[in-house]
Amino acid sequence: MAHFKNILLVDDDPINNLINQRLISKVELGEMTHEFLAGMSALEFLQKLDPSEKSLILLDINMPVMNGWEFLDNYLDRFSNRNDIILILSSSIDFLDRIKAQEYSIVSGFLEKPLTIEKLTEHIDSL
Repeated sequence: MAHFKNILLVDDDPINNLINQRLISKVELGEMTHEFLAGMSALEFLQKLDPSEKSLILLDINMPVMNGWEFLDNYLDRFSNRNDIILILSSSIDFLDRIKAQEYSIVSGFLEKPLTIEKLTEHIDSL
């Protein structure tokens, strides 16, 4: 299974972030897990990272101020030199959200909440 130096949880719900952080720690997927309640904070954090280090980003799409789509647009504008794995992690069951996610070449998958070890490891293994 892939191993990441940094895993970013970008979700405006602190309870989801806490649960997902504990789940991720069980599968030892990364060295550091960082929680962000706002997309802009995550983008600012990414700016400080070495672009050669691949991070895993679990991104909610339904957030206030900057939603997941706006995050992806900003990411594309600012980080063409990065090679991160971005997974949408959303409670949305709207098929159009899945279609829209596929339009972003940087999105590696769409996972429905709640996140489970099985969903995460299956998707990471398929990469």
